[in-house]
Amino acid sequence: MAHQLRFVCIGLFAMLLAACATTVPTAPISAEHQEKPVAPTVPGFADNPIVYFAITDRFFNGNPANDHSYGRQNDGKEEIGTFHGGDLAGVTAKLKAGYFTQLGVNAIWITAPYEQIHGWVQGGNAEFKHYAYHGYYALDYTRLDQNMGTPEELREMVDTAHAQGIRVLFDIVMNHPGYADIQTLSEYLPELLWPGWEKYNIKNYHKQINYNSFDFGKWWGGDWVRSGLPGYPEGGTDDLTKQLAYLPDFRTESTEPVKLPFFLKERKKDTAAVDLPNTTVRGYLVKWLTGWVREYGIDGFRCDTAKHVELPAWLELKQTGTAALADWKARNPAKKIDDAPFWMVGEVFPHGVDRDAYFDNGFDSLLNFDFQDRKLEDSSGLERLYADYASRLADGRANGKSFDVLSYISSHDTKLYPRDHLIDAGSALLLAPGGVQIFYGDESGRQAGPATSGDPQQATRSDMNWDHPDATVLAHWQKLGQFRIHHVALSRGAHKKLGDAPYAFSRIYGNDRVVAAPKASGSVTVPVSGVFKDGEMVRDAYSGISVKVSGGAVNLVARGTVLLESMN
Repeated sequence: MAHQLRFVCIGLFAMLLAACATTVPTAPISAEHQEKPVAPTVPGFADNPIVYFAITDRFFNGNPANDHSYGRQNDGKEEIGTFHGGDLAGVTAKLKAGYFTQLGVNAIWITAPYEQIHGWVQGGNAEFKHYAYHGYYALDYTRLDQNMGTPEELREMVDTAHAQGIRVLFDIVMNHPGYADIQTLSEYLPELLWPGWEKYNIKNYHKQINYNSFDFGKWWGGDWVRSGLPGYPEGGTDDLTKQLAYLPDFRTESTEPVKLPFFLKERKKDTAAVDLPNTTVRGYLVKWLTGWVREYGIDGFRCDTAKHVELPAWLELKQTGTAALADWKARNPAKKIDDAPFWMVGEVFPHGVDRDAYFDNGFDSLLNFDFQDRKLEDSSGLERLYADYASRLADGRANGKSFDVLSYISSHDTKLYPRDHLIDAGSALLLAPGGVQIFYGDESGRQAGPATSGDPQQATRSDMNWDHPDATVLAHWQKLGQFRIHHVALSRGAHKKLGDAPYAFSRIYGNDRVVAAPKASGSVTVPVSGVFKDGEMVRDAYSGISVKVSGGAVNLVARGTVLLESMN
């Protein structure tokens, strides 16, 4: 939310089985060319992250019984900001169907599943009822939100993903909790509501709350957050102390120990939160967030609003998360994918491909805000982008330093990439250096949903188009995703342009070498000199055709894209 996340044998075997079992069917190969691709060294996840971001509530409804938890209701209109029913059981159902392995995905980023404020607040310019379906209005970090499912359903989802070699990442927020909404106040702090509050609506909403009452100290309290309410410090003007979108700002920089907020300690009977001796606000948040790691084996976090929290807090979260995941793996050796450490990616708007202090303070990767607005369909522009990214990433990783980015073409905070250009944009993304993030529905042509002038980004969060996917777009993304997950060279390799007609390039990383021509159709000659030797058999993973290198090139009939890999 920008306001303006050593393979052991059993884990490796499971991942390779899942990938091989779901490879998209390709054209038949003649009997004399039935060789298999050379198997490159299998990379670790951090070398080649392919992350699928699903807004859980908008993805797939696996358990309709939880759709109206806490009394949440539809608005009977366009349902812009209401809960739509997607849940953890829905993610599990699509895992079991092989949807993610067919895409080559090795991590799923889900919206924060812990308990959110129960009611709605004014959306946009008081235009729609806005619930916390996106996971950014936390109420209780120790409990699963009932709309998302049960602890058993979360455990099944994580275990199912791990069995397929797919990591699970939580979207987390350490900058702010949710608003003091009327429904939640009525349940825990009714003394903060004026008589007759039950008749509240979208227009008279704030008139029902007594914002002058010092009873607001029973909410999070001034030791915990800045909010400008009676007894609370005001929000500041800098990135670290401001109140984003008027949300209460956690005082994560404070070195003073705090007690559990009154509403959590005295009023909320279903919380697992307890007083922690000599613990700061940051300490509570780190304890609560990494508790999910220690209990369920969550593999990493996507950290929302990262630039609005001081760097030492992120480093503490990473160190504690790493210890928590190691503990879970030690207790669950049969369920882990491998022994890779806890992984973190941050949202630092408008960060691009530059290495800075974030990477020395807990982050393995940052979201790349640069990619979406680049010229992705122009070959010369794409070559400049690829060469630039590959060079910057290689330089940033010199001397073994941590440095990576997650590029994307669509975002829940900005816009969807034009829906009629998802073939070329998919090629540009899935062949890009560094890590990549697929926003749910980019691979299937999901269309924008309703929104208002006061919050146009809501249009990016429409329901997944399971009933009418674009089969052509989906097949294209599946082929590219399968190629990418088998070739770390695309993420980490040295980049070199090979030709203009069609535009072709190579990436080489260790013993992994590939050549790609993102836009190539009909009879084409693709140069491969310096990558594959004359007489060597290579396979076009896109069409399934195998050909022999001759004169430093291959001649073949391309089917829109060429993805060349070595054969034995």
